[in-house]
Amino acid sequence: MACAGRLLLLLSLLPTSLAWRTKSVFLFHKRMGDACDDHAQCQSRCCVTNSLNPQTFCTSKTIFLKCLPWQKPNRHTCSDHAECKSRCCVTNSSRSQMFCKPKTIFLQCTPWRKPNGAYCSHHKECHSQCCLVLNELSRPCCVRRSGLLAQCLPLVSDTSVPPPSGDLLRRTVRERIAATGTVT
Repeated sequence: MACAGRLLLLLSLLPTSLAWRTKSVFLFHKRMGDACDDHAQCQSRCCVTNSLNPQTFCTSKTIFLKCLPWQKPNRHTCSDHAECKSRCCVTNSSRSQMFCKPKTIFLQCTPWRKPNGAYCSHHKECHSQCCLVLNELSRPCCVRRSGLLAQCLPLVSDTSVPPPSGDLLRRTVRERIAATGTVT
């Protein structure tokens, strides 16, 4: 009698287990490249975007079993580092639009900086990392670093010496143009 009861119990559980099995097969029915809405629909259990198109597709996981979405290559517009394959999203000009850019050889994500001669308000804005006021009448601008150790040194003027005139003035202007790339 006990044996018949167990058999009856097992037979009553059979349709439930078959129903669950068909459901799980149905959940993981999509193959690589098929459009999907959820990880559970894919055989790989990975449903992500694979291009600029926001549509998601079944995709294989990485060798570390991570399910990673497609990331933008260099020169595509971006708003965050996570959007870029290089993990580096910065401006590449004085405009505020940002682009994916490769990292440096030291794996740094360096933003665009102003060239020598451009007006600036801080050293960090300049490619040379040197923003100086060249004389009392000019605005600060980016200048090339100078000296033996390539430091950001201001031009020193001695008030006891009269200002240059004639040939000396022209030579001083030529030297300043050669050093900074601009006339001030």
